[in-house]
Amino acid sequence: MGLFLIFIIGVGWIFSYYYNNQVILYIAVIVSVAQAFISYYYSDKITLAVSGAKVVEHKDNAQLYHIVENLCITAGLPTPKIYIINDSAPNAFATGRDPKHAVICVTSGLLEKLNKNELQGVIAHELSHIGNYDIRLMTIVVVLVGIIALLSDWFLRWSWFGGGRKSNNEGNQFDAVIGIIAIVLVILSPIIATLMQLAISRKREYLADASGALLTRYPDGLASALEKISKDTEPLEAANKATAHLYITNPFKEGEKRSVGWFSNLFNTHPPIEERIKKLKEMTM
Repeated sequence: MGLFLIFIIGVGWIFSYYYNNQVILYIAVIVSVAQAFISYYYSDKITLAVSGAKVVEHKDNAQLYHIVENLCITAGLPTPKIYIINDSAPNAFATGRDPKHAVICVTSGLLEKLNKNELQGVIAHELSHIGNYDIRLMTIVVVLVGIIALLSDWFLRWSWFGGGRKSNNEGNQFDAVIGIIAIVLVILSPIIATLMQLAISRKREYLADASGALLTRYPDGLASALEKISKDTEPLEAANKATAHLYITNPFKEGEKRSVGWFSNLFNTHPPIEERIKKLKEMTM
């Protein structure tokens, strides 16, 4: 989070200096604050609406409800609202700004294809995201990534139309260096921000795996669930690039292809399934 804030401040300062105009930065800040407010308070509702999720009551699925309630009692968490996406691809996610306003969402495919121990492992993983406040963290991170992309896009357009950039007569060697950095940042800052977001997301998945395994006292349940989900070849139609990082595994099955080397893994929303299963297996030893 600190790196994100430093990066945003640095990008803002460089662009405002290069274009010699503070107005565009003020506008960007106002829009960013509004975007942050909407994302913080309404991101769960937006995500559920986009995913086509429907709320589940006790009478609709008593077993699922009891699993969630029992694990919440064990974890000391309030019972979140439960939603189901009518999709045969097995997957799940948690969202909301804090444990009191949290939501767990599972697909119908998850309920059909996992046994009780595996389902408990997945629910425990998602509850761990709630208990660890990952749902709030990732909402903020998504907003920050959006702010950086927005700033870069605005400054690129500002430059394209003239934008009050300092003239050569006004400039010196320092200005030339700043100009080069500004141009590089216009191109690279959205990519850098996205890589930071993905790195944070992968770390939180490992933490949720470990916390979920400790919650159920049965790491093999979650390990078996991850193996089943990863082997299922059906992509999740309700998912999109904005929500992909929320799910327990990558909902786009083409992204599940085995990647080799650290560079290719930089662009993954989730850690490699094999590595997650390996860490869970180690917890049983």
